[in-house]
Amino acid sequence: MAKVLVVDDEKLIVKGIKYSLEQDGMKVDAAYDGEEGLAMALSGGYDIILLDLMLPKLDGYSVCQQIRGVSQVPIIMLTAKGDDIDKILGLEYGADDYITKPFNILEIKARIKAIIRRTTRSVVKEEPQTSVVYGDFRLDKDSRRVFISDREINLTAKEFDLLELLASHPDKVYSREQLLEYIWGGDYPGDVRTVDVHIRRLREKIEEKPSEPGYVHTKWGVGYYFQS
Repeated sequence: MAKVLVVDDEKLIVKGIKYSLEQDGMKVDAAYDGEEGLAMALSGGYDIILLDLMLPKLDGYSVCQQIRGVSQVPIIMLTAKGDDIDKILGLEYGADDYITKPFNILEIKARIKAIIRRTTRSVVKEEPQTSVVYGDFRLDKDSRRVFISDREINLTAKEFDLLELLASHPDKVYSREQLLEYIWGGDYPGDVRTVDVHIRRLREKIEEKPSEPGYVHTKWGVGYYFQS
């Protein structure tokens, strides 16, 4: 049973989300301001967090950033703003996805289920390779952890999914459109800039010099690849 935290100051919206998700067997907790939401999120135990952008006491960006300092729990930003810069900025702070208000509750359910499926993959009975290792780089698929020179790198769910796909198929170039399709799904409303943002954030975490990457490279005019 998935455990969901909804952080939004609009109580009617929270009530509707809570009722709908509980009908699908999920356990839902609610917080109505940023400080309360952050405290509950840091208490741990949630499979996913729905986080409103505009919150009293502490805004959604700050909450997201502080959660990311200690946890990689998937975060979906809820925003009433339509400007692309706000959506991209939400991703910059560590959000895995965003939904613009007003939204359809079926869309929220679909996004939640897709993210939970990706982050709680069952172990395949006959999986020939559970780790990807290249020199000092090690990616463990089962625990969803990444190490470079024995130092663990904290990645968001989407960052890990991107890196796992690229590292599992070294030297294969994926277009930005393919990565958007594979990682975010065909019904994702965002565009390829979402991929660029995540690749940039990923490089900042795993590369010694992000401007001169050693792992995730750009094939100009085509896409991205992991160099073995």
